[in-house]
Amino acid sequence: MPGKRVALVTGGQSRSVTMKTKNNTMNKTKLGGQFTFPSTALTVQRIGYGAMQLAGPGVWGPPKDQEAAVAILREAVAAGVNHIDTADFYGPHVTNEIIRKALHPYPAGLVIVTKLGARRPADKSWQPAISPEDLTNGVHDNLRNLKLEALDIVNYRSIGGVHGPAEGSIAGQVTVLADLKRKGLIRHIGLSNVTAAQVAEAQAITDIVCVQNNYNVAYRHDDALIDDLARQGVAYVPFFPLGGFTPLQSSTLSDVAGQLQATPMQVALAWLLHRASNILLIPGTSSVAHLRENLAAGELTLSLEILKKLDSIAVMAVTAKH
Repeated sequence: MPGKRVALVTGGQSRSVTMKTKNNTMNKTKLGGQFTFPSTALTVQRIGYGAMQLAGPGVWGPPKDQEAAVAILREAVAAGVNHIDTADFYGPHVTNEIIRKALHPYPAGLVIVTKLGARRPADKSWQPAISPEDLTNGVHDNLRNLKLEALDIVNYRSIGGVHGPAEGSIAGQVTVLADLKRKGLIRHIGLSNVTAAQVAEAQAITDIVCVQNNYNVAYRHDDALIDDLARQGVAYVPFFPLGGFTPLQSSTLSDVAGQLQATPMQVALAWLLHRASNILLIPGTSSVAHLRENLAAGELTLSLEILKKLDSIAVMAVTAKH
């Protein structure tokens, strides 16, 4: 049974006037352009899909309407999305089971990226799962629930601190993943919620193809890391590109959206695509309408003047905290 790939890369120059698509099929060349993960044959569209919201409230249990969740995944792939981000601890197990139901047997070129490092006990909390046994079991859980023989990319997700990554060695966990890679259960390794020092530590152990951290137009703590990874050709995948559980709100964002006849969230996604060519997007949604809007962000072209306005959002956010 082949482990097919899912990945998304978008690119393209277009007006923003038709941000809400007139039909169900997006032009696949408008998904932000393409990106090839370093030292791999995996080329993806730069706009992908994050599956976390397919689970029930609080990322726990099944969704109210499983068929609707299946429809969203099928719509995304039909539109050209070939990069799906997931984790077996979403639900737990729920999102992977829905992905399998919706898409297996997987289309050629589909890259499914999963992550390890957490577990969800019965109290619905988020707990570390970082022992060698935890990580190995996590790989087998993903393989079973996705119905794959090997995982294209596995991110080690460091629990970190309350507000982001925390320094500390991740060598033990990365070494376990490197061993699982040698055994053929994992094809490539990435990192999530990590510091620049942790990235360097991991790269001394094995090749790292992507880093997934909290980053958006208002939260730009990783600017230097993004630039460094871009020089290396390593993908940077922002989670919470739209602000996460507290959606981005900015009068500047709204003003630019009005000027471009787009939504503020589309502008926020387009800014990320313009920020660096190694940035890949995985916005999540449980709505087909919102999915189409997110994918249409790849059609937006931002002028230097508009980019300057949007860059000021992070400055204002920092100023407001002091």
